[in-house]
Amino acid sequence: MEQPGQKPNTPVKTAQTTFRIVETLKSLDGATVTELADRLDIAKSSAHNYLRTLEHEGYVVERNGEYEVGLRFLDLGGYARSRERLYDIAIPEMERVAEATGEYANLLVEEHGLGVFLARERGADAVSLDSYTGQSVRLHTTALGKTILAYLPRERVEAIIDRHGLPAMTERTITERNELFDALEEIRQRECAYDREERIKGLNCVAVPILYDDDIAGALSVSGPVSRMGHDRIEDEVLPELRRAANIIELNQAHS
Repeated sequence: MEQPGQKPNTPVKTAQTTFRIVETLKSLDGATVTELADRLDIAKSSAHNYLRTLEHEGYVVERNGEYEVGLRFLDLGGYARSRERLYDIAIPEMERVAEATGEYANLLVEEHGLGVFLARERGADAVSLDSYTGQSVRLHTTALGKTILAYLPRERVEAIIDRHGLPAMTERTITERNELFDALEEIRQRECAYDREERIKGLNCVAVPILYDDDIAGALSVSGPVSRMGHDRIEDEVLPELRRAANIIELNQAHS
């Protein structure tokens, strides 16, 4: 049986093209038929037919000649998130962490070798970021993702690296395999991970694991500007809040 995320032996090209179109509309923040056809190197007539079909099914909307991803995907995303038991269990504790720190509290899970933001709670002083619920990120670029990688079997981590690589997001991103595995060993020893401007310049983050039956279920973090997320504050204030929250989440998972 094929494992989730494996390349199919006989990929359906029309399905692949459909998803490439949706992803391209997302990355371009909307596009005309011509822009889409040029970006994907397909005929304008084909691009138009795909877009009209997606529009008819409610997955794409057209505004003044430009096509955008439709809100029907929000329904699918909301449904997918509602099936994650961790989401409902974690939200109350995330709200407390965000209130206590004034920063963003974030919950990440792994799917197909990428990190997916399952939830984010904003504190009173939190700065606006590019992250949003449902967004996928490379695991090696964030404290959350490195925490998850640290608790996965090595062969699984190797497979993730083989599939997604270790691209740099900033000059601080870990891009060497051996360096990453050294960092993951330190994370297991400390039971926490740091992101010091590794994905976004000016942003620091600290994360802790959420375990269920000794397996990694997700990771919980607090992120904020470097000016407020220095070493002393992280160690004295933020980490204790995160560890308290993770402990309660783990207990609630085990006994719910």
